[in-house]
Amino acid sequence: MMSEGRKRMAAFGLACGMLFFLFPACSFQAEAKGSGKEAGEKEVTLRVCNWEEYIDLGDWDEEETIDLPSGNVIGRRSMVDDFTEWYYETYGIRVKVEYSTFGTNEDLYNMLTLGDTYDLVCPSEYMIMKLMTEDRLLPLSDGFFDTSDPNNYYINGVSPYIQSVFDNNKIEGKKWSGYAAGYMWGITGIVYNPEAVSEREASSWKILNDPAYQRQITIKDNVRDSYFAAVGAVKSELLTSREFVDNPDYLKNLEREMNDTSPETIEKVQEYLQDVKNNCYSFETDSGKADMITGKVVANYQWSGDAVYTMDQADEEDYTLAFAVPEESTNIYFDGWALLKDGIGEDAAKQHAAEAFINFNSRADNVIRNMYYIGYTSVISGGEDMRIFEYADWCYGAEEDEEEVSDYDLGYFFSKEGKEGDYVISAPTEQVYRQLFAQYPTEEAISRSSIMVCFDEGQTKAINQMWINVRCYNIHDVPGWVWALIGSAVCASAAWGLKRWAVKKFPAL
Repeated sequence: MMSEGRKRMAAFGLACGMLFFLFPACSFQAEAKGSGKEAGEKEVTLRVCNWEEYIDLGDWDEEETIDLPSGNVIGRRSMVDDFTEWYYETYGIRVKVEYSTFGTNEDLYNMLTLGDTYDLVCPSEYMIMKLMTEDRLLPLSDGFFDTSDPNNYYINGVSPYIQSVFDNNKIEGKKWSGYAAGYMWGITGIVYNPEAVSEREASSWKILNDPAYQRQITIKDNVRDSYFAAVGAVKSELLTSREFVDNPDYLKNLEREMNDTSPETIEKVQEYLQDVKNNCYSFETDSGKADMITGKVVANYQWSGDAVYTMDQADEEDYTLAFAVPEESTNIYFDGWALLKDGIGEDAAKQHAAEAFINFNSRADNVIRNMYYIGYTSVISGGEDMRIFEYADWCYGAEEDEEEVSDYDLGYFFSKEGKEGDYVISAPTEQVYRQLFAQYPTEEAISRSSIMVCFDEGQTKAINQMWINVRCYNIHDVPGWVWALIGSAVCASAAWGLKRWAVKKFPAL
């Protein structure tokens, strides 16, 4: 049902990609349409910085309408334009949104370091932790958490599971939930061709350096994701042992092991990634999706949201791909909205507009629009509003005449206490470990997930040096004969230089 929308997204993404190549951080402005600002009328300027192609830009075709039991959903205008109109109608205040984008968490951090000023940003969990550590974030207001306010769509609709993660994770004693509101989430895993790779092989990070798939696998071209996968591979025996898995402190121990930056672990990770470099087809950020669809590779380390897109596009070509979660561990990742001190300061009107922007994007129909447009999974389950679950069923539920059907329970994500069993999708059996599994992982897969913690300056320096060694060269891996050749060349050059100096200094000799 999502294939036509995905086609439009792919075409739009290509056009945007060309623009972003020319302009690393593009921006546009939007404000409420109408008769314009009246003399003396209050107006708030809100500067938002989000990931590229990470919000609905509207302009859907009529045939893209999502018809749900609780009502149709369609994106006619951009989410930003709709927000400015809603904000004025709801609060009587005009808001002008200056919307910018970034490509990676590190890009955003560099932009902030170089002096760019924003009010509301949407980094990933480890960057949120870094900004919290540096005291650069404002806490969300008490009013944002007021469940009696019907316009507080976030707190009234966030998944109980996601909220518990945000409540239970702290940085320097401060809960994530006090400083960040979730936007999208997912896990990491392996997209694979089941005709060439078995599910068992795809269910381990060790596949990345498996010589059976030389030049047929891609890995992420960034240090944090690649480091996480490599740790899972080099510690595979420990992480999958019964003693480790059955320990009452399993999740705490898993997080510690997956974020281990001891010199011994970094050395092992470097050696492993050197092997991966020699074995893989490429290090990539975005091209892995196309390489899987065209059959250039048979397995691709991927974020679950991009995994859904990849499998959707492959289906268009009658080419079946699947998704596996490594048995050692998966990274559970979040992107979330955070308020910057440097931008908002003590401006209460600006903070209200920023929190309203979060809430507007958390309204069930807007959640569906954003999920449909960008392909990732929202942290919002909808609370009493059933439309988001209906959308999941609209995407993945079996047709009435489907014969091979399996029940897929999403209660852990959607349900509140006492409502288990209300959120079960009857899905085609072949779909269970494909798009549906990537979009909403099973509780079993989630049970072995770990976050990436925020590394301190020393840890970051150490793994960055490791990454330079892997991606460029490793001085310790240079063979002895090369050193001997270099030494001979240096000595010969020195002797020649000394001879020239002597001739020039003592011409009589």
